[in-house]
Amino acid sequence: MRQLPPLAAVRAFEAAARHRNYTRAGEELGLTQAGVSYQIKSFEQRVGTVLFVREGRAMALTPAGEALAQRVSQAFATMESAFAALAQTEDQVLSIACFQTFATKILAPRLGSFQLAHPEIAVRLVVSDAFVDLEAGECDLAIRLSRDAPTGLQVHRLNKLGIAPFASPAFVEANGELQAGDPPIAEDHRISPNNAWWREWDDARCASRDGNDGQRQPRGLEFDSQQLDAAAAISGNGIAILAPTLFLSEVTDGRLVRVGTRVVRPGGYFRLLYPEVRRHSPKVRAFRHWLERELEPCLAADPGCLEGMERA
Repeated sequence: MRQLPPLAAVRAFEAAARHRNYTRAGEELGLTQAGVSYQIKSFEQRVGTVLFVREGRAMALTPAGEALAQRVSQAFATMESAFAALAQTEDQVLSIACFQTFATKILAPRLGSFQLAHPEIAVRLVVSDAFVDLEAGECDLAIRLSRDAPTGLQVHRLNKLGIAPFASPAFVEANGELQAGDPPIAEDHRISPNNAWWREWDDARCASRDGNDGQRQPRGLEFDSQQLDAAAAISGNGIAILAPTLFLSEVTDGRLVRVGTRVVRPGGYFRLLYPEVRRHSPKVRAFRHWLERELEPCLAADPGCLEGMERA
């Protein structure tokens, strides 16, 4: 175990040795002259020798004080350098954890503009549907889709989840019943029919799943991401249940069309999360503001996403 004097006393000694004046040392440290004097006396008692002597109105270091002041000053300079290096490293790299579809559809096509605006920050994108431990420092921040906000983290809602069925124009044209205002969607037309969002969709429409009693497993193409569901739908393999916010480009260029007019909001938000200790981090603040600006076109295209939004 290290046997060191109290840091407050060491700081008082280092400042007084630099200034040769207790008053100016106190101004630097936010202490009174008496407070600095008390810390110096305690420090001298701790090290067992006199470190300062008075010369008129000034304070002079004793030979022991001179020798110690040089070493202490070097130690403080080393600590300053270490903290500066840490701050520089921390500010230079931004690590983002994000689930696959958001990373592919929102971040990857746009991160170039963030790099242009902030060339001093390198971005590392960790794409995974598994939760990373932000408080343990595995990443600086994360983007997650969830019903409930996690505790112990700074949380910013990006937009509210909406879901709707989408298919290729050719698939809709080939199945005339899908052109009605709010058509039922047969189970054998559904891509990833076990996706919980399909149940949310049926519940919102007060519809059953073609007599499925919960025992029979629906058949059909089954994928583990919206990105793959959308690709299958674009290829004409059926109807995918998707978050419209993430597929604006496919809808805009006509590769996907919404089946019906309804958008269901099952409860859930895309959220930006980061630990409390990074609340004032310049790189985190810069990314947050940039992402909110980038999402504005998505929100404008789907105004319902603004319902219940909180902007911190």
